[in-house]
Amino acid sequence: MTPTPLTLPEVEALARAAHRDQTDKAGRPYAEHLRAVAEGVSVRGGDDEQIAAAWLHDAVEDDKLSDQWLDGAALSRRTKDIVRAVTKRAGEPPEAYAARILTTPGALLVKEADLAHNANPARLAALDAPTRTRLTEKYARMRALLGLKGESSGG
Repeated sequence: MTPTPLTLPEVEALARAAHRDQTDKAGRPYAEHLRAVAEGVSVRGGDDEQIAAAWLHDAVEDDKLSDQWLDGAALSRRTKDIVRAVTKRAGEPPEAYAARILTTPGALLVKEADLAHNANPARLAALDAPTRTRLTEKYARMRALLGLKGESSGG
């Protein structure tokens, strides 16, 4: 018997609980980033499976939820595949990471929303200059590897 799939509010609550003690590089509650990525997916036309993946996009990478948890979670196969696609692996070259995202249906939109929030000038302004420069270059390189246009052009 297949369990009833988690609803988006349930996924959101689960993600918020998993990251509750975590802050971003600027010291803000990490759930703000998760909410922004989920909203970014939604406004870009993403569906519920992609929005669920957006809420969970850093959970395995940040060791907040295990890959085994994800295996057994009441989520669609597509949502699980997207979460796995956007989860960076230790020592993985950026080119391999980008290739996995590009070959996983639905993952590019989630990563695009993630990069857009990460590269938000207001968010970056809270960081010291060397960190801001390093991250700006890192995000621009990933956008290029993924074939995404620059955020500064309005999209």
